Amino acid sequence: MAGAPELVVLDPPWDGEVVPGTDNQALVPAIPREDFRVRCTSKRAVTEMLQLCGEFVQRLGDALPEEIRELALRDAQWTFESAVQENVSINGQAWQEASDNCFMDSDIKVLEDQFDEIIVDTATKRKQYPRKILECVIKTIKTKQENLVRWFAFKCYVYFTAMKKVE
Repeated sequence: MAGAPELVVLDPPWDGEVVPGTDNQALVPAIPREDFRVRCTSKRAVTEMLQLCGEFVQRLGDALPEEIRELALRDAQWTFESAVQENVSINGQAWQEASDNCFMDSDIKVLEDQFDEIIVDTATKRKQYPRKILECVIKTIKTKQENLVRWFAFKCYVYFTAMKKVE
């Protein structure tokens, strides 16, 4: 039937294990593996830490002879970065799967501050603008009344002038 939801049953992974006393393999649920990686929330923060630690790796190269320093430093830097990337999870994801555009706490703090300023500005305008709008409305009504009085006076003038000509 089109559009009908499909029932999906999720089972834990099964490994074949030999059960003592039988010659056949019995299916026994596998023990879920514990994630031993360091849990982080921001890929950018880890990248910044890698850059900071990279400076220390560069300083270690100062003790090496000039001939092998560049190659050894490059190798040490690559090994260090690869080891960190393999042993870090970003919000439960592997390094390669994690996105780069995660917000850091400092970014969120800046956005919260800007949002607070906008709220205060809007609240201030809500207090001030009704008064200003009221003033404009009052001026507009008074102007309309004055125009009506002038218009009525003009019509009366035209009417009486026309009446005099008829007499």
